[in-house]
Amino acid sequence: MTDSGDTIAALATPWGYGSIGVIRLSGPRSLEIARRVFRASHSREHFESHKLYHGDIVSPETGAVIDEVLLCCMEKPHSYTGEDTVEINCHGGPLIIRSILHVVTFLGARLSEPGEFTKRAFLNNRLDLSRAEAILDVIQAKTERGLSAAVNRLKGSLARETASIRDALLDILAMLEASIDFSDEDVPEEQLSRTAARLEACLGQVSHLLSTFRNGRIDQEGLRVLIVGKPNVGKSSLLNALLGEERAIVTPIPGTTRDFIEESIRIGGIPVALIDTAGIRESADMIEEQGIARVWQKLQDADVVLLVFDGSRNLDADDRLVLEKTKDKEEVIAVINKEDLPLQWAIPDLLKDRPRLKPITISAKFKTGLSNLKDEMSRLAGTQQSSPDNTVCITNIRHVHALSRTAEFLTRGRDNLLAGMPPEIVSIDLRDALNQLDEIGGRTLPEAILDRIFSTFCIGK
Repeated sequence: MTDSGDTIAALATPWGYGSIGVIRLSGPRSLEIARRVFRASHSREHFESHKLYHGDIVSPETGAVIDEVLLCCMEKPHSYTGEDTVEINCHGGPLIIRSILHVVTFLGARLSEPGEFTKRAFLNNRLDLSRAEAILDVIQAKTERGLSAAVNRLKGSLARETASIRDALLDILAMLEASIDFSDEDVPEEQLSRTAARLEACLGQVSHLLSTFRNGRIDQEGLRVLIVGKPNVGKSSLLNALLGEERAIVTPIPGTTRDFIEESIRIGGIPVALIDTAGIRESADMIEEQGIARVWQKLQDADVVLLVFDGSRNLDADDRLVLEKTKDKEEVIAVINKEDLPLQWAIPDLLKDRPRLKPITISAKFKTGLSNLKDEMSRLAGTQQSSPDNTVCITNIRHVHALSRTAEFLTRGRDNLLAGMPPEIVSIDLRDALNQLDEIGGRTLPEAILDRIFSTFCIGK
């Protein structure tokens, strides 16, 4: 474990007025700078690591007292970054914080870049990249389940799961490479089957992790619900009804909604982003066409789609267009609006080409049927499913890409093994799988990508 070449400093708490502000220093000169700016209430020659001391921060230029503080020194390697670290607990006024940052930078520290403290912890092997990313997930979690899962990843649940897969692959790889020395002999059928089964088990672990992404991301970020339908079926009225307020303009004029209107509610403890969209129809209006094109782009990112139909009017070509454009989307609810009026068509007609659609009848005007709709949205999103507190799940698209590529190489390696390919070929597949798996922990990522990942952190973290 080695120190970075310089010492960094930053405010670790939010800017603004508050009772306490915490200024953090990390690097080889942290303790020296602390001794020069801190005057303890009781004179001391040495500060013990991980103990709080009361005193004043003084200006090294004038000797004037800047603030009364508590100071803690943490000697390497037993600190968050693995370097000598100092935390100054001062009063939370912007002027005080700026003044203290000024004196520590005057003595040789520099202001940190976003995420630089956590990056140093990663580079000093205090935590792997999956745990470093979990820190940001803990901070940004929007649900209790998302927070619990993020804390588990911070504690190393994902790192342990990938390490388990990695160890199994290394064992298989060692066996394959040992057999290369005896390549003129046929591999016994029993050994071939056993190795293929072990590869299949690794593939199963990877596939299970991938299967957790959708619900894990929803728990972490919330649910995105897209409201789609032809003009004047009640999309904006439905948005207003779900919100309980008049957010979207409702008129009988087709094409009133030209752009997205996004608002948030909570369903079953999960934040839900409701997105009202432009009405879908064949149109010669250039602006309206652009709005419709953007609906199809948004469709890919939606967790649940509400297809809204007007039950008081016959189904037409525009309704069929909406059905056709959403046929590849699984989490779709057919919302049949205006149940307060006579239904002009049979619901089975709507479902004959889409038997998996769940029809829910509502009246956006009179706010009936909304509880059934919310329950179905919650069911499709998986928010009603309970999971053990120690469940490992992924929420990061970078992890999805790495695991997907891992699965591809494992599948190819298994198939090559069963097809009787030489162990050298199968070994290449497994090495490629290991490289992808190592990207999750940051073992094989280039510096530029690491910089981009840590730049998403706040300054001071």
